[in-house]
Amino acid sequence: MTRGRMEAFSDAVIAIVMTIMVLELRAPISAQLEALGAVWPGFLCYALSFTFLGIYWNNHHHMLHSAHHISGRVLWANMHLLFWLSMIPFVTAWMAEHFARGPVLTYGGVLLLCAIAYYILARTLVAANGKDSAISKSLGADFKGKISILIYAASMGIAWLMPSLACALYVLVALMWLVPDRRFEHVHADPTA
Repeated sequence: MTRGRMEAFSDAVIAIVMTIMVLELRAPISAQLEALGAVWPGFLCYALSFTFLGIYWNNHHHMLHSAHHISGRVLWANMHLLFWLSMIPFVTAWMAEHFARGPVLTYGGVLLLCAIAYYILARTLVAANGKDSAISKSLGADFKGKISILIYAASMGIAWLMPSLACALYVLVALMWLVPDRRFEHVHADPTA
């Protein structure tokens, strides 16, 4: 399978996940503007999850453009990532409906598993392309990836006691990734890479 075909399939899955998620948003029960107050928690959950999916889509795109070889292991690692990303609408809907420790903890668990799956995909791509490859140079030590995993793991424990603080940590991770990641751009700007 070519890199382009894998990327197109992944793009389609992520687009479907985003569409399913927006379908979970509920309209207010009345035509009064005040009724929007009852649905804002769901919208905030949706916005956070949409942001995470956008971050994964963007980084997935850049990472694949740094790779030249796709192996069977890469395909399965990619499917593993897509599986966990496909769980985001479910946990988003649950957390939006019931803002309590169980749903917030489960949401964090899915985010943790997405981050681990992305890390596995990145390492599998490095293995398929070599330690001197553009993707290996781009990823480097992957500090943000590793710290994200640690924050998600910590937030799951915190969710048991303070769900709102756990959500603040999820937002922190999203903000950390919204800062443009120039690792891939620098490698692509170098014609020798």
